[in-house]
Amino acid sequence: MAPMEDVTDTAFRELIMSISARGCLQVVFSEFTSVDGFLDYRGHDKVAERLVISDTEKTLLKERGIRIVAQIWGNEPEKFYKTAARIYQDYNFDGIDINMGCPVKKIVKHNACSGLIGYPDLAGEIIVATREGSPLPVSVKTRTGLKAHQTEAWIENLLKAKPAAITLHGRTQKQLSDDNASWEEINKAVQVRNRLSPSTPIIGNGDIISYQDGLEHAARYNTDGIMVGTGIFKDPWLFNSETTPHLPLEKLRILLRHIDLFEKTRKTSKNYNILKRFFKIYVTGFPGASSIRDQLMHVSEPERFKEIINKAMNHIQEDHTALD
Repeated sequence: MAPMEDVTDTAFRELIMSISARGCLQVVFSEFTSVDGFLDYRGHDKVAERLVISDTEKTLLKERGIRIVAQIWGNEPEKFYKTAARIYQDYNFDGIDINMGCPVKKIVKHNACSGLIGYPDLAGEIIVATREGSPLPVSVKTRTGLKAHQTEAWIENLLKAKPAAITLHGRTQKQLSDDNASWEEINKAVQVRNRLSPSTPIIGNGDIISYQDGLEHAARYNTDGIMVGTGIFKDPWLFNSETTPHLPLEKLRILLRHIDLFEKTRKTSKNYNILKRFFKIYVTGFPGASSIRDQLMHVSEPERFKEIINKAMNHIQEDHTALD
């Protein structure tokens, strides 16, 4: 499951792991973590919350044999070195991933994330510095280019710095999330890897909507794995080899559990408005879903969320009883 801003915190990771089949979900990532903010004592606590792994998540990771990776971003090699060292010393991650893919313009203009595609030497220095700061595997998540695909030259440059793996999203920075992801470009990266560094895994990313879809893309384009991003918003049960329909009551119970986990794991910044981006995951596909979502979007307190959801569940149960 891909790293996603304000999405892949410890609560959501735990929830998704708990409803996924063993072996289908193998790696999860933290939210994007700024090396600048992490090393700044004034903002450290807030930024470091992105790296929290709850005790219940730790147990689930161990039970399921799932690896967890911290994703970091910035533009100064020395800060990557220091952040990598602290992550290794103070946290329980299995690897570190460098964000060279986020396409947000205000970040790109500072030569960070996908902006690093335009500065290949700096990108290489950052990979090396991160690897020197920690014995953990250091991977990279990136895109195929800035304004146009430059996949082969870019991947060749990254491979020189010997990352543990490369995840490639099949769009340029300019495309953002528009157009279809180009898996042909991802296959070009595989071919470069085969020629220059056969042991480096290439993970494909972009527009995967089901577990079977991921398997088919991996086979067709010869990747070593698949990363799922926004596909999880269409189906939180995506990491299961068999797809089964999920009833409205089941979806709403999972939403209640998500809210509870969010309450328990957020320590310094309990902004419950963050939860609103998740409502369409669970409150969809049944009569009255849009009305329930509308009610949820107009409140911001967890107790009000629960009140609305429980009321909806009671109505659904009553309707089923009437049908019986």
